[in-house]
Amino acid sequence: MSRKPIAVLLVSLTLALVHLAEAQPTKKLPRIGNLWIGMPTEVLTNQNQGAFRQGLRDLSYVEGRNIAFEDRYAKGHANRLPGLANDLVNLNVNVIVASATPAAQAAKNATKTIPIVFAVVGEPIHSGFVATLARPGGNMTGVRLIEPELSGKRLELLTEAFPSVKRVVVLVNLTNPVHTLYFKEMKLAASGFRITLESVEVQGPDEFDRAFDAVTKERAAALIVLPDAMFYSQRQKITSLAVKNGLPAMYSFSGYVEEGGLMSYGPIYPDIFRRAATYVDKILKGAKPADLPVEQPMKFEFMINLKTAKQIGLTIPPNVLMRADKVIK
Repeated sequence: MSRKPIAVLLVSLTLALVHLAEAQPTKKLPRIGNLWIGMPTEVLTNQNQGAFRQGLRDLSYVEGRNIAFEDRYAKGHANRLPGLANDLVNLNVNVIVASATPAAQAAKNATKTIPIVFAVVGEPIHSGFVATLARPGGNMTGVRLIEPELSGKRLELLTEAFPSVKRVVVLVNLTNPVHTLYFKEMKLAASGFRITLESVEVQGPDEFDRAFDAVTKERAAALIVLPDAMFYSQRQKITSLAVKNGLPAMYSFSGYVEEGGLMSYGPIYPDIFRRAATYVDKILKGAKPADLPVEQPMKFEFMINLKTAKQIGLTIPPNVLMRADKVIK
C-alpha cells in the first residue's frame, strides 16, 4: 500500500475522533453559590472562605475538576444581599452557602427549592429558617450559633476580670431580629452576677457616636457588643470608641480584639465553615436539607488584648489571663 492512502486514512480517522469528542456532552460541574456578607479582601472572610474550601478539599473536591464556585460579596452592605442571592438563583447553582443571618434570610427569600446551607446564623427557628433543629423540614440547614447560651459565659469572664463592674451596657442593633432575644437572655443571666444591664440601640453605621454618648450617660462600667454583621463591618469604629471612652468591652468575635478590642469569647468561626462543607458534600450526594439536623459550634476561643488594657489603664488578673486561648501583648 502506498503512503498516500495511509495518510488519507489517518487524517480521516483523526477528524472522526475529533467530531466524536465534540459530540460528547460536557459534564457540568456542581456549582456552589457562596453568599458572603463581608468583603473579599477582609481577613475574616478569607479565613472562613479558606476553611470552607479546605473542608471540601478534605472531602476530595477539587475546584475545576469536580466542583465550581460562584462567590458573591455584599461588602458589608446587607441591602445588597437580596440582589446577590437572586443572581445565584438565576445561575441555578446546586447549593447556596450563606454566611450570617442576613445572607441566610436573603437566600431564603430568593428560593424555596435550591438547598441552602447556613453558617454563623443566630436563631434559625426564630428566624423561620427551619422547623426544628433535629428536622429542619425545608430547603435550609447548617450550623447555628448558640449566643443565648454564651451570655452567661461572657458575663462570667467580664466580672472575673473586673469584679467592681456592676453596670453594663449592651450594644443592640434594632434591625437584627434576634437581638431582642439575645438581650432578654443576657438580662436573665446578669441577675445571677448581680449586674445591672441596660441596652443602647442603633440602626445604622452612622449612629455609633450618638450611641457611645448614650453609653457614657448611662454611666456604664463596661460594654458588651452583640454579634451582628453590621457591627462587625464597623468594628474599627466601635473598638476605637470603646477605648476612647475608657470602657472595658466584651465582643463575640476575635476580629474585634485583633482590631484593638479588649476581650472576646465565641466560637472559632473557620471551624463552623469547615463543618458547612460536610453539609454541601451530603447534599451533592443526594441528601435533603430537610433531613440534615442543624449543628452547633463545638470549639470556642477566649482572647485578650493586653495592649488595649494598658491603653485604657486596666490590669487583667493573672487567673483570667491563664484562661485565655490567645493574648495579644
